[in-house]
Amino acid sequence: MAKATHPSLFLIYFISANNVSAVLGSLTLANQQKTWCVAKPSSEQGTLLANLNYACSQVDCRVLQKGCSCFVPDNLINHASVAMDLYYQSKGRNHWNCYFGNSGLVVLTDPSYGSCIYG
Repeated sequence: MAKATHPSLFLIYFISANNVSAVLGSLTLANQQKTWCVAKPSSEQGTLLANLNYACSQVDCRVLQKGCSCFVPDNLINHASVAMDLYYQSKGRNHWNCYFGNSGLVVLTDPSYGSCIYG
């Protein structure tokens, strides 16, 4: 049987906020893995809009303004994901700060793209 040489390389692409404390908590403590918060792709438009409005009422979302680094792609799931991560990072990356009514995902893969750099 082949022995895994790098068990820490097993990547959890995303985890429902309900399971984060059991799974992600030990990974974070074990290897200081950075995490981000994004919107679940299955989220409804109204939920995404509510998340965007709530997060931006709590943190500075200027990066989402037209002409700024995270405006493109100009769609609701992108803008909600950026805003949700800004909120999540500002509150200390606790799994409950990515819950958003069960519409947030904690991810281990950096969702940054182009000049839009996530926390």
